[in-house]
Amino acid sequence: MSCSSTEDLPDQYKELFTQDGVLLKACIGRPISDLNSIGMLCVVQNSDGTKCIEWRPNDLITIDSDTQDQEWAVVNTIGRRQRTLSGNMTSDYAAARARIVRIPLAELKTFKVTRNNQQMQFSTKSGVWQNTFYFQHGNAEIFVAYLKNHVKTAKTRHDRNTYVVVESNIDSQALNKSFTELDIFTENTTDVVWSLVSNFKQRPYETTMEAFSKLTDIVYYGNEGLNGKRDVSEEVADLLTKSMSALEDTTSITKSDEYEVITVKPTLPPRPCIPRGTPLSTEKWEGLQDTEGRILEVEGVKQLIFRGGVAHSIRPAVWKYLLDYYPWRSTHSEIRKIQKRKTEEYFSMKLQWRSITERQESRFSEYRERKSLVEKDVNRTDRSHPFFAGDNNPNVLLLQDILMTYVMYNFDLGYVQGMSDVLAPLLLLLGNEVDSFWCFAGFMEKIASNFDMDQAGMKQQLLNLQQLLTFAVPDLAKHLASKDSGNMYFCFRWLLVWFKREFSFSDIMRLWEVLWTGLPCANFHLLICVAILDAEKDVLISKDYGFNEILKHVNDLSMCLDIDKILSTAEGIYHQLMSAPHLTDQIRIILGIPTAANNPNDRNEESESEDLGDEEPGRENARNQANGYTRI
Repeated sequence: MSCSSTEDLPDQYKELFTQDGVLLKACIGRPISDLNSIGMLCVVQNSDGTKCIEWRPNDLITIDSDTQDQEWAVVNTIGRRQRTLSGNMTSDYAAARARIVRIPLAELKTFKVTRNNQQMQFSTKSGVWQNTFYFQHGNAEIFVAYLKNHVKTAKTRHDRNTYVVVESNIDSQALNKSFTELDIFTENTTDVVWSLVSNFKQRPYETTMEAFSKLTDIVYYGNEGLNGKRDVSEEVADLLTKSMSALEDTTSITKSDEYEVITVKPTLPPRPCIPRGTPLSTEKWEGLQDTEGRILEVEGVKQLIFRGGVAHSIRPAVWKYLLDYYPWRSTHSEIRKIQKRKTEEYFSMKLQWRSITERQESRFSEYRERKSLVEKDVNRTDRSHPFFAGDNNPNVLLLQDILMTYVMYNFDLGYVQGMSDVLAPLLLLLGNEVDSFWCFAGFMEKIASNFDMDQAGMKQQLLNLQQLLTFAVPDLAKHLASKDSGNMYFCFRWLLVWFKREFSFSDIMRLWEVLWTGLPCANFHLLICVAILDAEKDVLISKDYGFNEILKHVNDLSMCLDIDKILSTAEGIYHQLMSAPHLTDQIRIILGIPTAANNPNDRNEESESEDLGDEEPGRENARNQANGYTRI
């Protein structure tokens, strides 16, 4: 059933997928006061192996997260902000648990997605939508893509946004009998049945879809026109279940007295080896500007940077474009105006915190806590590097001033441990306080979700990484899962500060400028993770490492990684994935590319049961959510 009490909840469960920012719009049997509450929509696996969809209100998520902090802290080698509960959040755990909405996948019959990917409806009984959820950021397609990993679906003919759930792994020998007993065709039943059964033996997939087109209208739009015949929804569902049994993706052989179907698990095409290019030189950079200083071939410049990085001598100039301090097509005179305006804005914000008196500070706890955290962090950031070494180092003071000014610039986010790691290479390269601040602010726009208080952005990225690894390096993903490491927590530090602690200053600059181009796809930094793990695969598997050994091994890689080899491998993995004929919508969304339903080059007969919709989804929203950048 869709609504569950506390007693119905399993003692242990495993979250397979979570999506934040989902409102409960309708739920049969729930009081009106429960509606329009914001929460998280999940796919979970219970201790008995059964799976279900769960919606949990945010107040429960906050309470639960306190109990999970100990587990999460094992990978949080860089600290986090103190968690606080807002005044409207309840501490009554039992009451919050009772508000959970649960939909067992075994009972799910159909679901519907609105065209703008903002609303989903679920039904466990024909003709009744028991639950409706609203996705704040228009990214329901992400949940649909993951849900399809656990249930087989096919679209109804009259509504391309409604999906029928078709169970698998049921014996199909009763197919002929099922068709005959249903007697639901308005045309000559016997002829249709034998035609479908005969065709099914030769073309199981196409025939299933043909049968489905005849059956779905009856199941989901009522029995009008059936001359008073009884409701046959359950029988139709059984029929579709049986007819889909030959369509499993995994390697299998299904035998009957009359036919044998052999299916082969798809494999990835060969991974290309792509050498790195040369850095963007001073001469080429100057040649790409017109007489007034505009960069006209922006995409061409980004391609050059992605291929080979940037010569160190022009990094201070190029980085200001990559980090959105300067617009690419700004003239020299426009840049001078931007510098003047940004300088005034920076020192105005700096004056705000510098002018706070001790008495003000004593009554401003949030400011006081953030200031204390900044002071502690800057005193331990890269102090072994000559630029930050020694007592009373002015560069350390600059680091502190920039971070405190950022607190005033973005007080909602404030300061979180790890930000000083991100700022340090920028200050080292640029030297200038104002330039460093605005480039840091631009960088934070790209990775702000890494520092969410509830760490939703980080958890989403770790989930995306696990999905990419499962598709690209399945044997390693299987080993990690067997060692309770499938959560990818050991990659937390990599993602939080974009590998800052894994590479030298010179190498991290090369890596960052490549990632800032946004090429060749969204979330290329996750493919960097996959490339590193792929290089360590043999060690991790052959030595049968468990979680603790994996975490230690990954941390020991710091300063021992070949940046050129990793970039080349990551790009090769990207092209390998793009060449895979079985590339899933789930992976497409993570990489920010069109789903199969919206890519004419990828459409085929099988897309009839795999489409997400008939129109272009909110690709930008999907990409942001995949990045973990969407915030509630």
